[in-house]
Amino acid sequence: MEAAEVKSAVRYGTHNRMRAAVVTAYGPPEVVRITDVPIPRIGDHDVLVRVAATTVSAADWRIRAHAMPRGFGLLSRLALGITRPRQPVLGTELSGTVVAVGRSVTRFRLNDAVIGFPGARLGAHAEYRAMRETGAIVLKPAGLGWHEAAALPFGGTTALHFLRDKGAIRSGQRVLVIGASGAVGSAAVQLARHFGATVTAVTSGANIDLARRIGAEHVIDYTAEDITRHGAKYDLVLDAVGAETFTRAKTVLAPDGRFLMVAADLPQMLGGLASLPFRQNAISSIAPERAHDLELLAGLAARGAWRPVIDQVYPLDRIVAAHRRVESRRKRGSVVVVLGPEAGGPA
Repeated sequence: MEAAEVKSAVRYGTHNRMRAAVVTAYGPPEVVRITDVPIPRIGDHDVLVRVAATTVSAADWRIRAHAMPRGFGLLSRLALGITRPRQPVLGTELSGTVVAVGRSVTRFRLNDAVIGFPGARLGAHAEYRAMRETGAIVLKPAGLGWHEAAALPFGGTTALHFLRDKGAIRSGQRVLVIGASGAVGSAAVQLARHFGATVTAVTSGANIDLARRIGAEHVIDYTAEDITRHGAKYDLVLDAVGAETFTRAKTVLAPDGRFLMVAADLPQMLGGLASLPFRQNAISSIAPERAHDLELLAGLAARGAWRPVIDQVYPLDRIVAAHRRVESRRKRGSVVVVLGPEAGGPA
């Protein structure tokens, strides 16, 4: 679809341009600036989404600040950009409305409310985002608000991947979630409960009530207690924040337990290789971006089986403040950024 056709479809502006948060250098939150960029063109198999809400995730903070886990600094420069992000518009997840469709699109129609997960391709911190109809994009359930829908993909798919695909979680198991108040951790607590597990959450004292509210039967305040001194054994230990090593985690693992390393640095990953000859395993992985996982999570959220936790909501003009909040590492769940008029309402 040519630019003139896109303009007509979205009824936006006079120059086929949109507002976006752009990062043209690695650095502090202040390197993010709002500017006008071209509205994306779409091909025959693409849809154009007017973004209602997105998030500033831990991935966005790490890319913008180039604050990578130990051992991945050089590799990340090669992958993301040597002196600045190769993709200047960050943002891994979104909710919004389809405003243009390619001529061969069959899954979506104009005005469909959708949840999109650009993931590593980024680009959600803008008023419009083009997505392949076969990509990680699904219809938004009517009962799920724009804010929660935007906050669903990153934390939800990561938790699902580690618990279901890598942990082979089963009903009746005991699960320990380290970093239970973040986007991934809070999703992991709720999804583990959904799968029938007994959940112990590890978080700070300030987040104990939150952990209990989202389903943790037991809570450990890491500022006051050491998880290795409780004497309990767990079938799965999911570390959402890279706080533990396999050496320490295996002391609380059941004989066939698995240590799921969501945010491991290179030394932690190498340390996990020591588990290969043994029944206790340390597993690190990258969660895929798949439409069928989004559909599952959206359905569970619409039924109330889990809900993304929202920390704070900012307008696009205050996205620098949103980056500061994420970089503080004190957020609870997801930091949401709103762009479209729809996002002012609950649905």
